[in-house]
Amino acid sequence: MPAECINDAYRRMPRQLPIAVEGFPFIVAVLLASIAAWTMSLPSIAAAMAGLAAFIAFFFRNPKRNVPEAEGVVVAPADGRVIKVEKGVPAPHTGAPCTKVSIFMSVFNVHVNRFPTTATVRRAIYRAGKFFVASLDKASEHNEQNALILEDAAGRELVMVQIAGIIARRIVCYAREGDCFSTGERFGLIRFGSRLDIYLPPDARIEVGPGKKTRAGETVLGRFE
Repeated sequence: MPAECINDAYRRMPRQLPIAVEGFPFIVAVLLASIAAWTMSLPSIAAAMAGLAAFIAFFFRNPKRNVPEAEGVVVAPADGRVIKVEKGVPAPHTGAPCTKVSIFMSVFNVHVNRFPTTATVRRAIYRAGKFFVASLDKASEHNEQNALILEDAAGRELVMVQIAGIIARRIVCYAREGDCFSTGERFGLIRFGSRLDIYLPPDARIEVGPGKKTRAGETVLGRFE
């Protein structure tokens, strides 16, 4: 596989349900295993499988969010915890100086990702890589990832990167080059623990710091005056 390829993480957007449809194959498979264990008179294993199916359904939950309507806001693209805010960082694939905000998603967070602001996808770049723990700095550089270079209505450029973690093995992105998404609109997910980095132009006023818990589509990361 080449180091970079266009839209390798792309999948057509499915119908949006309270549980993301990407989780259905896992839920069904584990439930079938639970039923099989029950028919073989293995109640403890059946109960464990049923509990695992419930957790998978919880992991793939896809709740509605109250998206801020104010102009110039940039909302969190992921649920989780801010682990880094760093100014003067060159954005990947563009080299433009930016403020980098990194959000770590544990297995207990909602993993459906949302657009940070109304924007058009100018480039979509998937890169295969390693699977270091997503909270480590080297994950941004070495892990499997999918980058979206965005341009908002004012011509500002933002870069958003979905990054797989040590458990995650699949990045899903519904956005293709040329697509336009609205603030807070669902655009993909990462399975089973991961990270999302967003690079904002220097004139964005950052409103979060390390340790801040975020809700995708709701928490304001920054504003453009």
